[in-house]
Amino acid sequence: MADISAAPVGTGVALPPGGFIPLFTTFVHPSASQRVGAVLASTFLSEGKLVKEFEARLSAELGMLHPAALNSGTSALHLALEVAGVGPGDEVILSPQTFIASAITVVQVGAKPVFADIHYENGNIDPADIAHRITPRTKAIMAVHWGGYPCDMAEIHAIAKEHGLVVIEDAAHAPGATYRGQAIGSISDYTCFSFQAIKHLTTGDGGALCARDPEKAREVFRRRWFGIDRANSPVNEVGEREYDLTDVGFKYHLSDYAAALGLANLDGFAERMAARRALVEQYRTGLQAVPGLTHFVHAADRESAHWLFGFHVENRLEFIRALKSKGVAASVVHDGIDNNTLFGGKRPELTQQRRFDDTQIHIPLHDALTSEQAAYIVDVIRQGW
Repeated sequence: MADISAAPVGTGVALPPGGFIPLFTTFVHPSASQRVGAVLASTFLSEGKLVKEFEARLSAELGMLHPAALNSGTSALHLALEVAGVGPGDEVILSPQTFIASAITVVQVGAKPVFADIHYENGNIDPADIAHRITPRTKAIMAVHWGGYPCDMAEIHAIAKEHGLVVIEDAAHAPGATYRGQAIGSISDYTCFSFQAIKHLTTGDGGALCARDPEKAREVFRRRWFGIDRANSPVNEVGEREYDLTDVGFKYHLSDYAAALGLANLDGFAERMAARRALVEQYRTGLQAVPGLTHFVHAADRESAHWLFGFHVENRLEFIRALKSKGVAASVVHDGIDNNTLFGGKRPELTQQRRFDDTQIHIPLHDALTSEQAAYIVDVIRQGW
């Protein structure tokens, strides 16, 4: 490929302060300081009416079913496994193309993560590689929507129905995504979201867990706060809440302090998502037919939330160095997590995952990225590496 360091800058677009376009930024709505300040002034910082308002808006605006706001996406995964009854001796089938939180929560409940191979073309779990990994110990399939692009949910649900398995969606990257017209968060037994700092929608740190079954949803709400049903545990005359614990709960609830930030950041979410999708189209159009670059393949029956913009490249290290020399971040986002000793070590038989590990790359995509900067990035890449 051509030596990019000798090529002209091209568009001349202004780079951000520091002269570098980062892979991620954190979006904070201008109204956030006022909303959070009002919570501070009230001195009521824990879970209250703002958490309920946040949950109602997640349902109304993003199509989430029975969303329970939690303190992290990892808590959502753990609580989903607990409520689903996954425990010691069980197995959960999932993709290794994810962050360690997906599998570590499986280990936390005493179960074993079993990794299936992925589609090299998009990084999502390959349903064709799930079925032969099912054993009498298999309890659930965890579908990770890599980069915000929904998995093949029809095929996954068919396998789960045939074998009596629970389906848990790890939708940390996918708020606002849809599959065959249905919102992610309304399709499977459980769907887990993350509101960590660099996600589409942040509460500083936080998450949500959706359960389709109303009875399971009530259990989620109860067990997110120690296992106490707040709505049906009145405070008696001497000041003690009346309850009787029947199972283990957790301190996973979101606070009003965090919900205030989330409520502010929900304002304009649809417009920001539309702008993100326009940037993706700009990238895909501008990077057509670039030698050594292969786009991920996305089906027309689903809409990605586009948390990441990734593709495959030849000579990846040279690509990263070339972009860095022109003020642009480029990075792998998670090698396959099966390489960790805790999860059993790297599995050579996952051939598509190993290919993905060698060639995947991601370039900037976030709310602060301008169309002019995207054009600059396209120009830099097209100069070669």
